[in-house]
Amino acid sequence: MRAPLVAAALAAFVLPAPALLAQAGSGAALSGSGFQVDYSNPSITPAHWTITLNADGSGHFRSERGSAPASDPPTMEAPNVDRDIRLSVPFVAHVFQEARQQVVLGRDCESHMKVAFQGWKKIHYTGPDGEWSCEFNYSRDKQVQALGDSLVAVASTILEGARLEALLQHDRLGLDRETQFMLEASGDGRLLQLGAIRSILERLAADDQVMERVRKRAKQLLARADK
Repeated sequence: MRAPLVAAALAAFVLPAPALLAQAGSGAALSGSGFQVDYSNPSITPAHWTITLNADGSGHFRSERGSAPASDPPTMEAPNVDRDIRLSVPFVAHVFQEARQQVVLGRDCESHMKVAFQGWKKIHYTGPDGEWSCEFNYSRDKQVQALGDSLVAVASTILEGARLEALLQHDRLGLDRETQFMLEASGDGRLLQLGAIRSILERLAADDQVMERVRKRAKQLLARADK
């Protein structure tokens, strides 16, 4: 899944570092809260994925391929993924903060506009401050749209990590093109939270059986994961 994201929308979601750190310090207020997003688009692969998050950054990711035909020419698809994940606390704090704001506003998040289909995002948040559910293809609310885009970018990162694992095992030459794509996509916002796939990036950076430029790109991606 490599759906393009709107850079302006993502910019609206990403806070400056001081604001993120301030939100990260509000973990006590988020204790006992839970967040989940379900994404579905039967025309792409994977057709469905789910991210669940806890306030401490822990969570789970699960994806299902669906029935979309294989690409032509064929490319190495990410296998179905079902694993625990960990995202940065500042990022998750902002996700929860946006959800808490929507609890207060209580607005309809779907725009009902005739726009290109981007995939249905179903978001559900529960916490001591209330509950928020939202389903949308495209939201007129810029913050909600940016939240959805950012979660798609996180899912894309996790799927890229699974694809790297498959390529390392079955097609090491394919790592060259894939890591180049990842550098570009992490630079323009299509991939977020590279720390979620740190283990495979570290493996590539240390593997002298892959191309030198692949190891170099893996190190560059790891450097971005630390920011």
